[in-house]
Amino acid sequence: MPLKDILAEDLKESMKFKNKVKKDVVTMVRAAIKQREVDERIELDDTDIINIIAKQIKQKKDSIEDFQKGKRQDLVDLANDEIKILLSYLPPQLSEDELEEIVKDAINETQAQTKKDLGKLMAVLMPKVKGKADGKQVNQIVAKYLQ
Repeated sequence: MPLKDILAEDLKESMKFKNKVKKDVVTMVRAAIKQREVDERIELDDTDIINIIAKQIKQKKDSIEDFQKGKRQDLVDLANDEIKILLSYLPPQLSEDELEEIVKDAINETQAQTKKDLGKLMAVLMPKVKGKADGKQVNQIVAKYLQ
């Protein structure tokens, strides 16, 4: 079932069972999808929708840092709940070990040795892990291997 249909079903279900957080998250995702479709006059496929969801997860994680600085634990908890819901629409996340293997393979493939090679390495690496791993986590692992 396409991701768009899954989101529509989940919206109905969350309204039926009065799950406000899930309803708000699904509504936010559907609005972002609709906005992009209208702006670009295209029909988004599952890959595009996964990219939108991944971007929203990143935004939520960034907000958590701000909420923690402002000592707003209620907003931190809400953002974490929203992230859990968003993650349920993404493919299973890669473990640290799986991610490290993919990074090693990409380094061998591109012959990357220094930070100057970071651009071509990331160009090969990111399509393989898109939606399956956090970009920050990928960067940390890459930094470990490149001088």
